[in-house]
Amino acid sequence: MRAAAAAGLLAALQAGTAAASVCSPAVLDLRWDGAAARFRVEIADDAEERARGLMHRRELARGTGMLFVYPRPGPVSFWMKNTLIPLDMIFIGPDGRVNGIHAMAVPGDTTPIPGPPGTQFVLEIGGGLAGRLGLAEGAEVRHPAVDQDIALWPC
Repeated sequence: MRAAAAAGLLAALQAGTAAASVCSPAVLDLRWDGAAARFRVEIADDAEERARGLMHRRELARGTGMLFVYPRPGPVSFWMKNTLIPLDMIFIGPDGRVNGIHAMAVPGDTTPIPGPPGTQFVLEIGGGLAGRLGLAEGAEVRHPAVDQDIALWPC
């Protein structure tokens, strides 16, 4: 009887952990045409954090990235000043749809990299990874920063 109760408690704890991990600020999920990817993300959601971004980092661990969160959709532009590693920039609209990708941004380049109109989120990941994954415009993002009332893939 105790073993059954312990097994039941363990199953309940695992289910609770799985449910909690479905939509965590530290995790961003992407899905597209029969494929999916998950990234552990740092959040840059204020002006200072967005300005610093991934500058001065010598590496970006596999499966990680930075999610830039803006208060509302609008024009965004990035550059690679003081950024030491190549990055892919995934531009995302307010409903969580990928609306643009800039692959292999060049370290140190100060040329502006504008996102499409209506961008509210930008995911930066290791340079070339979006192409290796087959990630393309139209992919959907699941993350709690996306307004759940309009999210294409809600939590």
